[in-house]
Amino acid sequence: MSFNGRELRSKVENGRLFLSLDEVPIDDPADDEIVVRIEAAPINPSDIGLLLGPADLESIEPTADGRPGVSFAIPEARLASQAGRIGQSMAVGNEGAGTVVAAGRTATDLIGKRVGMIGGAMYADYRRIRAAEVIPLPDDATAADGAAMFVNPLTALGFVETARSEGHKAIVHTAAASNLGQMLQKICLADGIELVNIVRSQGQADILKEIGATHVVNSRDEDFGARLSEAIEQTGATIAFDAIGGGTLGSKIMEAMERASVKAMPEYSRYGSTVLKQLFIYGALDTSPTTLNRLAFGFQWSISGWLLFPFLQKAGPEVAARLRERVVRELKTTFASRYTRVIGLSEALEPEVIRAYERKATGEKFLIDPTKG
Repeated sequence: MSFNGRELRSKVENGRLFLSLDEVPIDDPADDEIVVRIEAAPINPSDIGLLLGPADLESIEPTADGRPGVSFAIPEARLASQAGRIGQSMAVGNEGAGTVVAAGRTATDLIGKRVGMIGGAMYADYRRIRAAEVIPLPDDATAADGAAMFVNPLTALGFVETARSEGHKAIVHTAAASNLGQMLQKICLADGIELVNIVRSQGQADILKEIGATHVVNSRDEDFGARLSEAIEQTGATIAFDAIGGGTLGSKIMEAMERASVKAMPEYSRYGSTVLKQLFIYGALDTSPTTLNRLAFGFQWSISGWLLFPFLQKAGPEVAARLRERVVRELKTTFASRYTRVIGLSEALEPEVIRAYERKATGEKFLIDPTKG
């Protein structure tokens, strides 16, 4: 039984970025494959990176051929970064959930079951995928419950796993009131790990304090530097995960870590403390260059990127399986996602909706439900 459905695609061509809803055939599943009718798929910042990438949102125009779609101009300075995808129509959507409507010979036991999955091309009506790559949801879980069971939960667990494996006892996290940040706080509370949360408003601080956060600092407060240093001194945090990326915030975190470490030194060293300070940048909420005042945090430091899939590959299948099992167990508690708006596939191409989800505002999370149109 073959299916036809829509698929949201992003393409860079002739200096513009095009978003379109394309009709695509879904071939019959192979023996070890299934076809899932997608009922929920979250819009994560990593999805927006592929969906909109370098586009100038103010230049939005409807596509000229009359099909559902829009296009944007790409500033010339951003074109070089898109060289690898020019001319390619790319399916979007990292993860999602839905009901299995067809299966190959060895996967018929999944027909009718609701599953969560990751692997791209989730902003669509249907997704053909290997049965081994999906996770059946608990009987009481909806598609919305399972739609975001991979990227944010595994990233939050990955932060803790990384910190432990590298010998750190406390963590600093930015953009901390996000869905991911709330999950990380719940994990740290359950696992006995100190966490310093950096937010940008009192409302965001209140969100975290309501779930039990002890250390919350507002980067917009006049005494932010002093309060951050105090929280790091109290917790002994020497590793940070930064969702902001651009600007000076990462440097300020490293400086605060160094101040706390120097305070505990028995004697002065021109090279600063001997404590290794680790900053991982995993997001780009601020797309400006990252600025480091490197002489302000000594010489024992490391700054690098952190991505989920390289982490899982390095951690190995046993660790990955253990983390996934925890996500399933705590799907409706620790790893529950909250959505502020549910939209259909066609709505994802409306200019005002695009502007809304592109803001990536804390407290706002969009869910695509293709069954809504």
